[in-house]
Amino acid sequence: MQKKRFKAEKAYRNIEFLNSPDARVIRLISEFLEPMRRLRRLGIRDTIVFFGSARIKPQSDAEKHLRALQRQSSKKAKNSRKLAQLIESARTDVSMSRYYEDAVRLSKMLTIWSKKFVQKNRLVVCSGGGPGIMEAANRGAMLAKGKSIGMNISLPFEQYSNPYIPDELNFEFHYFFMRKLWFVYLSKALVMFPGGFGTFDELFEVLTLLQTRKLKKKVTVVLYGREYWRQMVNFENLVKLRLISPEDMGLFKFADTPREAFDLLVRDLKRNYPVETASKAG
Repeated sequence: MQKKRFKAEKAYRNIEFLNSPDARVIRLISEFLEPMRRLRRLGIRDTIVFFGSARIKPQSDAEKHLRALQRQSSKKAKNSRKLAQLIESARTDVSMSRYYEDAVRLSKMLTIWSKKFVQKNRLVVCSGGGPGIMEAANRGAMLAKGKSIGMNISLPFEQYSNPYIPDELNFEFHYFFMRKLWFVYLSKALVMFPGGFGTFDELFEVLTLLQTRKLKKKVTVVLYGREYWRQMVNFENLVKLRLISPEDMGLFKFADTPREAFDLLVRDLKRNYPVETASKAG
């Protein structure tokens, strides 16, 4: 009786191999090629990227949480120290929530503007895909009945994609650097809202690329919230200490309102990347 011949599994179907350290290069290439293929099919040419904290809440949510804590406090004759701290933190959340609302408004304004272009899918709003400022950016685009992109990252504590991203433009990355490559690769402008380590990482990587001219295209960088950014980073002192050049201060601009940011972005984008609008074409 003839022995049944063994048929080996093809390497590209071997899940154990594809998830192994030996196949890391394949996974890296996949995180470049799959988004490229999808974006090309959808005709996405360039983006306006929103960065900012995942922890900033919508104003209604922050105010609701604060009211709940205050009601809890009023029912107790003796307020615990922990509850007092929670109330103070909730007040901070309410104060910071204005950035969420501003990001929604700015994204909506930019999406309405970009929808007037003759060429479709130009200067599409893009975010990191998660909650907070990222959610606000995608939400604003959805309110304007436009598309937006979410480039989420898998984290140990599970950052899920926000519900305002179209399925076809919802990306999930494993590698931070590949995700950042896609942020910058398509961007014509970036808006930096208040944030923590991740936002600082993204901001200074972009500024380094611009400063060293590794990024040769013209990219407008708007730091949203002048008071916040000047408290966090003393840019003028970096110049004074000769750690950056005075010219480096021109790599970014400040804005404090959605209208101010919108006007800065549209002015630069019209100058650097002229696009034909439907009104002009008609």
